[in-house]
Amino acid sequence: MRIVAIEHVQLAMPPGREADAQAFYEGLLGLPRVPKPPHLEVRGGCWFESDLGTSAVKLHLGVEDPFRPARKAHPALQVQDLPALVERLRGAGIAVRDDEPLEGYDRVYVDDPFGNRLELLEPHT
Repeated sequence: MRIVAIEHVQLAMPPGREADAQAFYEGLLGLPRVPKPPHLEVRGGCWFESDLGTSAVKLHLGVEDPFRPARKAHPALQVQDLPALVERLRGAGIAVRDDEPLEGYDRVYVDDPFGNRLELLEPHT
């Protein structure tokens, strides 16, 4: 018996902010919003998933009330063309933070609209 993959990552969000989540995760990061199963839809929140054949990204946002953002714990999302994504985020008024170098990667940190920390990284080619 062994763990073979992470099926999805879930972050918390405050109630009623699904439009903000969609604007950020789908509109800026490019992760498509997918429907939640009907029995889970009533709980609020939203799911973003992308399957490019060689890898899948599944990031789910669940409503937490009272809400508290994850400021230290975070998912690290591997991206293509990090400089272009950083430019898009900054153009939308999102604060992008550089951090200490990580061998083999370029990386930055951003917060989603709710204050959850995200690491965006791209391997050196």
